[in-house]
Amino acid sequence: MSTTTQNINRADVEQLVRQLLLEKMGGASAASTDGKPNPLVVNISARHVHLTQEHVEILYGKGHTLTPMKDLYQDGYYAAEETLAVVGPRRKMIPNVRVLGPCRPDSQVELAFTDGISLGIDLPVRISGDVKGTPGCVLVGPNGAVTLEQGVIRAMRHVHMGPADLKYYGVENGDKLNLRIESEGCTTVLEDLVIRAGENIKLEVHLDTDEGNAVSLDRATNVELIKPEPCACRVH
Repeated sequence: MSTTTQNINRADVEQLVRQLLLEKMGGASAASTDGKPNPLVVNISARHVHLTQEHVEILYGKGHTLTPMKDLYQDGYYAAEETLAVVGPRRKMIPNVRVLGPCRPDSQVELAFTDGISLGIDLPVRISGDVKGTPGCVLVGPNGAVTLEQGVIRAMRHVHMGPADLKYYGVENGDKLNLRIESEGCTTVLEDLVIRAGENIKLEVHLDTDEGNAVSLDRATNVELIKPEPCACRVH
C-alpha cells in the first residue's frame, strides 16, 4: 500500500482500522478444536466486484488473469490490483471499484445503500451469490465493457463460521445471530446476521460501509455475537 495520502485505497484503510481495533480489544471468542478461543473479527466489506474469467478478459484483455494485491482474512481470497468503473442508470458512475478474487461462476457487484443512491439503483439486500432478479449495471475496464443484466446487490449482513464455531454457538448454516457492538456513546445491536458456514472458515462478521459507520465500528471497545431470544408472542 502506498504511503502517499492521495493513493491510499479506502478499502485498505478500513481493513487496517479493523485489524488495529481487534488487536486493541481482543474480540469476542468461540471455542476452537484445540480448546483455545477463535477471535471474532468484524470487518467492513467496502464496495467491490466479483468477476468471471470471461469478464476479466473482456475488461482487461484476452488472457488476462487477476493480480493478487493483498490477502483477505479468509484464506484463499484476495483483493486484486484490478479496479473498474460501475455505471448505473442515466450514466451515473462510481470509479475505481476494487475487484476481489478468485474468479466466480457469475459476476456480481456488492455496494452499500448510499452507493445505490449515487448510482440510481434500488439495491436489493441479498446473500452473496443470490442474484436472480436483481438489477444490472455496466462494468467498464481499461480494455472493454460488460453489461450485467443482473448481479448488483447490497450484501446481507452475515457471519462466516467454521464447524467449531457452529458447535460453540449452537447454530447451523443459515441461522441468524445478533451482533452487539459496544462503542462510546453508540452501543448498538445489529440483528439478523445470517450464518454462512464452511470447512476451514475463520469466524468473521461482514458489515457494509454504511453499517460500519452507523455503529461507529472504528471506536468499538467490544463486539459480541448473541443468539436471539425466542419469541414469546402468542397467536390468538
